[in-house]
Amino acid sequence: MTVTKENKVVDVNQKIQLVNGKFSPAEASHVINSLINEKINFHKLQALSWYERNHDADTSHSEKREKELLEEKITAREYIASAREQGYDVIIDGVLEIKFVKK
Repeated sequence: MTVTKENKVVDVNQKIQLVNGKFSPAEASHVINSLINEKINFHKLQALSWYERNHDADTSHSEKREKELLEEKITAREYIASAREQGYDVIIDGVLEIKFVKK
């Protein structure tokens, strides 16, 4: 573990292998949609929580991120449809990389 004097991002890495394997297109679609939906729900709940505490809260970041994730969901759907049409399975390698950053 390395902490910088500037109190910025530190050289602490933790990686979690969230998804790793070969999936049919239907399974891959389910896995990817589930992950994206969970993240969308996180942002919706976060924005709601901010709004409940302060009706003037800036929820634009969460709303922007929700929109980006919905677009990614469409992109993933099209990509997986292509695999299905061409008779391919889908390999998903999803690693979460976690780092510390000073507030």
